[in-house]
Amino acid sequence: MRALPILRRFGTLIGFALIVAFLWWRLPDTFMTARNWLNITQQLSMLTVVAAGMTVVMVMNDFDLSVGSMASLAGIVAAMLFSLGYPIWAAVGVALLAGLAGGLFNGVLVGVIGILPFVATLATMTMFSGAAFIVSGGKTISGRVIPEAFGNFARQGLEIGPVTVPNLSMVAVAVVALVWVLLEQTTFGRRLYAIGGNLEAAHLSGVPVRRFKLIAFSLTGLSAALAGLLYASRVASANPTQGSGLMLNAIAAVFLGMTMSEEGEPRVLATVLGVLILGVLDNGLTQMNVDSYVRQILVGSIILVAVSVSALSRSRRS
Repeated sequence: MRALPILRRFGTLIGFALIVAFLWWRLPDTFMTARNWLNITQQLSMLTVVAAGMTVVMVMNDFDLSVGSMASLAGIVAAMLFSLGYPIWAAVGVALLAGLAGGLFNGVLVGVIGILPFVATLATMTMFSGAAFIVSGGKTISGRVIPEAFGNFARQGLEIGPVTVPNLSMVAVAVVALVWVLLEQTTFGRRLYAIGGNLEAAHLSGVPVRRFKLIAFSLTGLSAALAGLLYASRVASANPTQGSGLMLNAIAAVFLGMTMSEEGEPRVLATVLGVLILGVLDNGLTQMNVDSYVRQILVGSIILVAVSVSALSRSRRS
């Protein structure tokens, strides 16, 4: 009987270990190499940044469907400013401010006006996507307009012995560390968890719920814009759909991480594990030449099983 609580608490971690073991067995020459794992971490950098930001709003039992569109819009904004001759720092700064403003707008809709997060962010997802198409003219922006130094950022890294840690990976680690400190070590984070635990009780106890929602959604928008810039740097181009896959995967990663919490609460380090599960599975199945549609079914099934097990375990405790 003691094994059951352990399985519920660490089932996701055990599942990740089994996935790694299976892929190592099937791909003994390529999967567990340093090169492959550095490639995985680099590919997952953008998703990690978005998922960390998504964790902030999901702590309050909210979510943001617009992060993918915001990532695309931020990349387009930066690329357009590059084409107009603006320096890298100015273009990047404006793109980040656009993400911050978009997140703040979501916060106003949800926290001040009181629109349901699903409705509000579904609307802004469409708005941000449309804005990206308008600004870019529906075309990919690439070539000489993208500064070489901007594109080189994603291809460079820090040399540690024989290994070069990509800049993208280091940015993702820095974002996760900042979000961890914010949520786990500050009064702000504790109040966000209080809002998610019982909104009415948090309000009655004097927590400024509206202000906290404004800040949380702003941070999520900022993280989405940063991810969009990282993606644009990695491919040295920007197009109005390049962030389309980030939203669903970010929410899935947070849900996978929530299965590790006894209370079912989002924790950013657990979210990183969720990102790793999605990324490692996709990497291994790609190397095994598994059809992309089959990969989608497998990933969706894993998410469904993990969330179902977590929900059943919580219902039994209650």
